[in-house]
Amino acid sequence: MKSIDRVEYASSVKCRIGLILGPALALILLYAVKMDPANPLVARTAAVAVLMAVWWITEAIPIAATALLPVVLFPLAGIMKGKIVAPIYFNHVIFLFIGGFIVALAMQKWELHRRIALRIILLIGAGQRRIMLGFMAATAFLSMWISNTATTMMMVPIALAIIVKLEESYGCERVGRFSMGLLIGIAYAASIGGTATLIGTPPNPLFVQVLSISFPQAPDITFASWFLFGLPFAVLFLAVSWWLLSLLFAPRREKFDVDETVFRAELSRLGKMPYEEIAVLVAFILMALLWMFRNDIPLGSFIIPGWIRLLPVPDFIDDGTIAIMVALLLFLIPSRSRPGRLMDWKSVRELPWGIVLLFGGGFALASGFKESGLSLWLGGQLTGLEGMPAPLMISLICFMMTFLTELTSNTATTEMILPILGSLAVAIRLNPLLLMIPATLSASCAFMLPVATPPNAIIFGTNRVSMSGLAKTGVVFNLAGILLVTLSVFLVGALVFNISLHEFPAWANTGG
Repeated sequence: MKSIDRVEYASSVKCRIGLILGPALALILLYAVKMDPANPLVARTAAVAVLMAVWWITEAIPIAATALLPVVLFPLAGIMKGKIVAPIYFNHVIFLFIGGFIVALAMQKWELHRRIALRIILLIGAGQRRIMLGFMAATAFLSMWISNTATTMMMVPIALAIIVKLEESYGCERVGRFSMGLLIGIAYAASIGGTATLIGTPPNPLFVQVLSISFPQAPDITFASWFLFGLPFAVLFLAVSWWLLSLLFAPRREKFDVDETVFRAELSRLGKMPYEEIAVLVAFILMALLWMFRNDIPLGSFIIPGWIRLLPVPDFIDDGTIAIMVALLLFLIPSRSRPGRLMDWKSVRELPWGIVLLFGGGFALASGFKESGLSLWLGGQLTGLEGMPAPLMISLICFMMTFLTELTSNTATTEMILPILGSLAVAIRLNPLLLMIPATLSASCAFMLPVATPPNAIIFGTNRVSMSGLAKTGVVFNLAGILLVTLSVFLVGALVFNISLHEFPAWANTGG
């Protein structure tokens, strides 16, 4: 049996096990375990959550299909009305994701993303370590706005062209280690870059909505506030990653020149920047600026007023409104080189609608946790952790999320864990952001296995990255991620989100 056949067989066995195990565990929880006799909704919601968790982990049915279970099971179990569950699947965070993704698809359609990447690489220059830094910086920047899968798919062919040129000049054996490091750097940078913005990776917008569901009085996490926190983390992690990869895969004693002609040839092929690229770039910059300066930005005693002050009802505008507004502009602006507009609906079909449903399933599950009382029940069971030092607890959460998402969907895992962490925070009288933000970041920091993230799978598919090489490097980066996430939450997060170790926020009393 070929290795691919073994993988398919193993996957098939996992699905069959999940199909049986999920309902079995749900029934045991429902009928054999007395969770809260005074409130049967707690056990019913927990049973739905366990069923969804098992089916998500084993992919017994498509992940997006599992996300639809609350639409059926919550009304049947008497947890929530169907007409209340259904609207949860579409909200302002979903529109933020859709609008941002449409702009990203426009960048891909007109190859603006390729031009940006090549410019960044040429700006940083040649030389082993510089080329690695250039690729990682370009990948991370694009991954802030475009899916990490699409970014990696674009960057890998450019990297392979460089690798082939080097192999022709210096031989495969001498170049082999550098080529593996370059490809690993691209994959890791794609995951790291996505943490900087709310639209960069699915766990980020998921966190925002789960927080608002669990704690309705919590302060808004806007695009700007997350960016102020996420960008320093991403830049620091990217710098540490480049330094580690340089030590491991590009030692100074092993020098060879990297020819820039490949990059210049690619840029030359794109030609002069056409009207369509310029228009998409302007739309992209406009969207970013509108997000950043929507609300007031305090700078000490001086405040930069937000532009929403100019509107009759400022509070009616959110980041999702801005994303859809800019996306709609792309459907209105005509193209000069092709019939039609800058964007058409055919291009939008590439939007990952499965992820949209997955978001909705997570939001519905979080609402079920709150409405049924399961969140309060979980909080009561977790009060024993109250004496644990906050830094240790955060590090353990980061460790759990990082290594759990090596084998499971980071989005699905985040959906399951965040409501529980919210309950834990209330139970031990700790700011929920101290637990939920590290879990969100760590969900994007799985670097060991090809199945952990699409970027890892893509570089592994080039046959130039060994499983052992990826795993050994990934362990180091997983541990580095745990440390950096913990430090970032305490040093940067505390300032941006006004988090105190010694004060339980008033808004947290309304949730959990």
